[in-house]
Amino acid sequence: MNLQFSKYQDLIVEIKNQILSSQQKAALSVNKELILLYWNIGKMIFENQSLLEGRNNYIDQLSKDIKSEFPHISGFSRTNLFNIRKFYIFYVENSIQQLVGLNQIESIQQAVGLERFVLIPWGHHVLILEKTKTKEEAFFYINETIKNNWSRAILALQLKQNLFERQGKSINNFDKTLKTNQAELVNQLLKDPYNFDFLTLEAKVHELEIEKQLTENITKFLLELGKGFAFVGRQYPIEIGKKSYSLDLLFYHINLKCYIVIELKTVEFEPEFAGKLNFYLSAVDDILKTENENPSIGILLCNGKDGIEVEYALKDINKPIGVSEYTFTEQLPKIYEKNIPTVNEFEKILKENS
Repeated sequence: MNLQFSKYQDLIVEIKNQILSSQQKAALSVNKELILLYWNIGKMIFENQSLLEGRNNYIDQLSKDIKSEFPHISGFSRTNLFNIRKFYIFYVENSIQQLVGLNQIESIQQAVGLERFVLIPWGHHVLILEKTKTKEEAFFYINETIKNNWSRAILALQLKQNLFERQGKSINNFDKTLKTNQAELVNQLLKDPYNFDFLTLEAKVHELEIEKQLTENITKFLLELGKGFAFVGRQYPIEIGKKSYSLDLLFYHINLKCYIVIELKTVEFEPEFAGKLNFYLSAVDDILKTENENPSIGILLCNGKDGIEVEYALKDINKPIGVSEYTFTEQLPKIYEKNIPTVNEFEKILKENS
């Protein structure tokens, strides 16, 4: 009886997985058709611009006419038609001549890469159109959304925090200390600066307090670090000889198959910081790393740095280290907080003066 029940449970799981897989494929197919539809409509509006420019509020009229023909279909409001038109123009404005004579499938594939472009929902595309200025920047967020399976809220956060400008901007020695393919991956992994605006800290905060708040907000911290990071520990103990040392933050990167040691400094970069982190990485490689894992990587986060000084400090270091800055929301000193009215006090003052 138990065996039969177990088999039945397995059957339920298999059926559930099949249904979920089918739903995902159906959703992807629907999204693909929708994106192609919007692309083609945007193309037609653009190509017939001369017919429409002489009419007042032509997008308004176009929206009304489409709704009249298809009263039960949404997505053709005045606002969305403007988005559809912008969608097409944004991605082909520099390559219109090359697209002449191509059908909708060929043109979108040549302009933006069909196989990836239809993998994200329309709402994501609208958000990217609103917040980006170049096709390169837009493609970056499209690819990151697909790779990390971002929701619209997470995409909005990454756009707000300007991930495109920060990604791959750390100063490091990866080209000298890692294999070429791994160096490229790691270099794109690191950011500069890291945005810790989900923390609220005093100006003269201690390193231990930053570590404490980062680990208390581990979900947001992992989101800022990027995909693949797994948290191992804070103040992780390492025994070297007769002494015990503590690593500020220790992670393991699943895709890179290596440990990542993060050291936090509340002051500007000093050359000796790199030497100490190099020492820690040697210890982690000897004590924790297995034969099947890649060399450990160090990330040094400082409250400011001089680029030339960092380059010189890393020049002869034999372990892979990247140096970045970090930012956070600075908390007002308590002496000032007492003098700032609360929201309720503001409302009371406004009512008294109205």
